[in-house]
Amino acid sequence: MVLYQAYSNTKAKGSSTACIITLTANVLRAINVGDSGFKVIRGGKIVYQSPIQQSSFNCPYQLGNDIGHPNIAMDLEVAVEAGDIVVAGTDGLLDNMHGSEIEEVINRSMVEGEEDPQQLACSIANLALYNSFDKYTDTPYSLAARKAGHAHRGGKVDDITVIVAFIRKT
Repeated sequence: MVLYQAYSNTKAKGSSTACIITLTANVLRAINVGDSGFKVIRGGKIVYQSPIQQSSFNCPYQLGNDIGHPNIAMDLEVAVEAGDIVVAGTDGLLDNMHGSEIEEVINRSMVEGEEDPQQLACSIANLALYNSFDKYTDTPYSLAARKAGHAHRGGKVDDITVIVAFIRKT
């Protein structure tokens, strides 16, 4: 509903991916378009990862006045538990960090007693930024590029947005 309202009220030119997440009881409900998305971490491991929507390599589904419509969005429901951590982000995060790297940052912060979601989001975003400029690392983007027949090594410089939320008992 929110996505449809935003889409119908937008007059600006351009297009964008979208990921809207709500929590009701113990269920995350999300509507997702394109290559932004989220992961649910439980006990230090990723237990759910939202699927990416793209027509071809590096061409995500998008919403805009000229392309895309909210009916292309995926409706997702994921059961969560107290103690789970949700990491949402744009493709600048997901293209530049493997799930194992996100797990590592979260696990290290938990061991160090750092449970501030804003600080955790900054730590994850900083590593994604570092990886985006690294010309020699294998990132999810570089692996996907090679699989699609493109010669690319290293990260992908892009916008990076990260949001971290802790699921607590009510």
